Amino acid sequence: MTYCFHVGICICLVLLQTTVMPYFHLFDRFYDLLSPFIIYLSLFHSLRQSIPVILFFGIVMDSLSGGPFGLYLTTYIWLFAGVRWIITFLHVGDSFLLPFIVAAGVLLQNCIFIGIIAMFKPGTQFLSVAISTVTIQVLWAIFTGPIFLMFFNYSHKRWNNWLKKVVVKEN
Repeated sequence: MTYCFHVGICICLVLLQTTVMPYFHLFDRFYDLLSPFIIYLSLFHSLRQSIPVILFFGIVMDSLSGGPFGLYLTTYIWLFAGVRWIITFLHVGDSFLLPFIVAAGVLLQNCIFIGIIAMFKPGTQFLSVAISTVTIQVLWAIFTGPIFLMFFNYSHKRWNNWLKKVVVKEN
């Protein structure tokens, strides 16, 4: 049943990112909304629970984007692996570190995007725009990332409590 929660949250994030946010100028340079969820999965869930969701929504985002196929899938896998590696050194219970973990994740995702764009379009003069966009996205991540992580964690606990009540009523 955890998969239902993960898929439901991801569908809501994809819909929000693709249908609502483009209509607000404030969110023109907002980071990928699935990034904090991938970070949440890597911080609080097992590999077995996380990988199917990451693979599925990596493919979904690749299908929706105009970029090369596999861009989001590769980025999500590296983001997941990077955060799993980082938490071997850091104590994730420290809420002071959460903004920086999310910001580092968004920075890693943007570095992968820029690297892939540079491979496919060599000689492109996009560095100043890319640096400006990445800076704004990292700042967004520092301030909103922990809110997303707390929301995901709170929602998951509420989902589990609701499921326990439903299962107990059926038995």
